[in-house]
Amino acid sequence: MIRCLTLTFALFACALPAAAQDEGRRLSHCIAIADATPGVQFIHKASFRDPVPDFSARISYIAHSMFLIQTTGGLSAITDYNGWHGNVDFIPDIVTMNHAHSSHWTGAPDPAIPHVLRGWSETFGEAADHYLDLDEMLIRNVSTDIRSMGGVEENGNSIFIFEVEGLCIGHLGHLHHEPNEEQYAALGRVDVLMAPVDGGMTLDMPTMTRVVERLKSSIVLPMHWFSGSSLRWFLDGVSDEFEIVNDGRSELTVSLRDLPSRPTVIVLQPRPLAEPE
Repeated sequence: MIRCLTLTFALFACALPAAAQDEGRRLSHCIAIADATPGVQFIHKASFRDPVPDFSARISYIAHSMFLIQTTGGLSAITDYNGWHGNVDFIPDIVTMNHAHSSHWTGAPDPAIPHVLRGWSETFGEAADHYLDLDEMLIRNVSTDIRSMGGVEENGNSIFIFEVEGLCIGHLGHLHHEPNEEQYAALGRVDVLMAPVDGGMTLDMPTMTRVVERLKSSIVLPMHWFSGSSLRWFLDGVSDEFEIVNDGRSELTVSLRDLPSRPTVIVLQPRPLAEPE
């Protein structure tokens, strides 16, 4: 048993970017504790302006692959940010971007945004390396390849992990291949997974289904679906393993109190940010 544990932790250590192992960095609990964890709680019809309950994170689906993640203390991050999140006066603290398509990034993010994390490096083919510790939110990335100009751009995409209140929230970005063993290990535990389910522009449906089932997330949030057909194909493909919740909501509030005993796919409806009525 001790030998197995030693081997497991050695694998995780090898998978981590070298910079993530530097002294002074907070250890990623999603990698260190790749175990089942109790607890998720859903709270409906909350405005993005409302405070987030204690020990929770609120996730709002804006559009395409853009989600707003908010913390109890008021930090906010927007994923795959393309420059427009609604007709509201709101500057997020962090944006992450991927450049497979223009709908996932902007070349001119608002200079008032404190932290702009690009999922690719300025040096073509080199892996981006992010490990941003903002106390109540830790954001890190795992690089993957993308298809480009008929070939492959190595490390052109990033899977971003947001660690909030003990939760591990993962966004697959514009994923073009199944992660390898090293990348799976670097991801660690993923409690809430945002997965593209278009069926071809990213991964084909059988491969995406395999990735989702391999990660064993308690909650999966489908994204990057362009029609009801691709969403239905994905839901049909995972319905044997996952509970399906599709009740028209556009956001949920998640905590580690009461994760579903059966893994659950929650379909959020895209809705740009709007002021409360």
